[in-house]
Amino acid sequence: MSCRIDKFAHAVRLAKTRSQAALAISKGKIRLNNETVKPSREIKLGDEIQVVRHTATFTFRVIQLLDKRVGAKLVDQYIIDLTPEEEREKLLVYQQSQSTYRDNGTGKPTKKDRRNLGDFLNDWE
Repeated sequence: MSCRIDKFAHAVRLAKTRSQAALAISKGKIRLNNETVKPSREIKLGDEIQVVRHTATFTFRVIQLLDKRVGAKLVDQYIIDLTPEEEREKLLVYQQSQSTYRDNGTGKPTKKDRRNLGDFLNDWE
């Protein structure tokens, strides 16, 4: 039995939809055995899937193939997470730096904020 990588990524919840999985694979955000591949590439047992999220790369090993999307609790039966702790730390640092850049819930910058930012950036030129 074999399975397309875009279908598998969607089935084990590495992507929300199959089309998003295909797009991520085409852009190189999801790789197979450290190689960029087409979304139609067949995967086999033992293959490693790398998922790039911002600054971190998450690695998963395929231990069982499947046809349909499974619940979140059942994902562990199909892939093993091989991601080192340093990669998880990279993502946390990125998320924290983004949250301090602009507070959550404050919405988009106001006209006054944009003017202040423009004045600040013009002073650096």
